[in-house]
Amino acid sequence: MKRRFERLPLALLTFAAVLVQPVAARAQDIPDLGKIAEFVRWGGLLASLPLVIGAMFLIRLIEGSGERLSLRFSNRRPTIQKIQTTARFLLYIVTFTLVASLSIRLDATAVTVIGGALAFAVGFALRDLVAAFIAGITIMFDRPFQVGDRVSYGGEYGDIIKIGLRSVRMNTLDHNIITIPNNKVFTDVTSSGNYGELEMQVAMDFYIGIDQDAQLAADLIREACLTSPYVFLDQPIPVLAKQVILQDYVAFHLKARPYVFDCKYEKPFETDVHYRVLEAFREHDIGPPAVLHRGLEKKP
Repeated sequence: MKRRFERLPLALLTFAAVLVQPVAARAQDIPDLGKIAEFVRWGGLLASLPLVIGAMFLIRLIEGSGERLSLRFSNRRPTIQKIQTTARFLLYIVTFTLVASLSIRLDATAVTVIGGALAFAVGFALRDLVAAFIAGITIMFDRPFQVGDRVSYGGEYGDIIKIGLRSVRMNTLDHNIITIPNNKVFTDVTSSGNYGELEMQVAMDFYIGIDQDAQLAADLIREACLTSPYVFLDQPIPVLAKQVILQDYVAFHLKARPYVFDCKYEKPFETDVHYRVLEAFREHDIGPPAVLHRGLEKKP
């Protein structure tokens, strides 16, 4: 009986060793976070804070200066906005590079350890953000649109006011700010009305009766466009015509394609021309489309 109790501690030690062995094996598989901390320059990390604050101040300064210069030199607004966007992107990249060089000891071991950790983080947590960042750089080089362009995208229509690292900001004609992730831009068709220029074509539709003087109507529409204060006179003003079926009766469709001198005046230009055309049609008795009743003539 006494020998059985003497063997009990030995059995308990053996059982504990069996339990501890898998735990120790699993602990060896866990990465040593202390090794990653060895590659961080804590002094450089603190020194990077003024650098980040200074970069944020410069970004605000660039944005404010760009807005003031755009208001003062409105004819150069697209160029100013391009320079503003490019400068902001370069400042982001330079700041990130300097902070990384100050805060991390970059040797072969550091690149291996930190690269593996970053790959894991990017693959599972930051994949959307990195995809948006890469797409933002692609937008800067491929330029499907530019800051200041009047763009139609995904059922929205407005001006591109900012191209950032993560998203594109659009100000619609209803003054709603639309945020579009950069990686979504290439999944839909984007239409740019002016593509970096101030002037933009504004298509306008007019309908008259099939029995009206279409040539006179076209001349009146062209005159209304030419006399508008918003017209860009360096471009021609074609007026296209065709016969259409409108609400189950025949009408004559006239489409004017004048240019506005600044895309932000698109709607005032369109409104002004429509008022002028309406008044001119009234003065010359040009009527809208209507159902015509034809009488049957008896043959002799």
